[in-house]
Amino acid sequence: MLTTISIIALSIGALSSLIILIDVARHPQKMTIMNVVWPINGWFLGPVALWTYFKWGRIKAKNIDKEDDRKDAAKVFVSTSHCSAGCTLGDAVGVPIVAMTGLAVAGSVLFTHYIVEFILAYLFGILFQFFAVYPMNKEEGKVAAVKKAVKADTWSLIAFEVGMFGWMAIVHFVLFAEPPKPTQATYWFMMQIAMILGFITSYPANRKLVHKGIKEAM
Repeated sequence: MLTTISIIALSIGALSSLIILIDVARHPQKMTIMNVVWPINGWFLGPVALWTYFKWGRIKAKNIDKEDDRKDAAKVFVSTSHCSAGCTLGDAVGVPIVAMTGLAVAGSVLFTHYIVEFILAYLFGILFQFFAVYPMNKEEGKVAAVKKAVKADTWSLIAFEVGMFGWMAIVHFVLFAEPPKPTQATYWFMMQIAMILGFITSYPANRKLVHKGIKEAM
């Protein structure tokens, strides 16, 4: 039963990503990195990503002239989506690396996942933030943009990983006698849930960063 639910959830996520990807190809975003962000969010947020994209993301397309009447909460949601996409990509890339190399730091595969995925999520998070900051501040140079990206993304990334890693620990130690493996649909369904929880735990951090002007409202 859980395998069936996992396949259905993953299929919904894949379909949501595909729908957004097709629409983004027709209506590219003004901020280029968001062309990558929205399809990634489709994978783990599914119908929620679809709804938010067409309600709040589509109006930021280059070829759509529409007044941006979004409230602050909506802008923070999109900023959190941007942060979560970078984290999600890093975490997703980290899983097969750990699986294929057989790494086990201190004898723990879970701890290895934490280390590898945190590093990759941080790198991708900074990269995504750089491509949000630099195009709007080219006159300040790339080094300044990297510094701003680190300042804007560090706290939000840590908040994201708290939610994600917490769920991974529950999956590993509580929910299963033998945790699912990356070759199983159930594993990636658990990862979808982890990403959703990471999004939730990072939202307050992103809201504070946006309101303080440390991070751009998107």
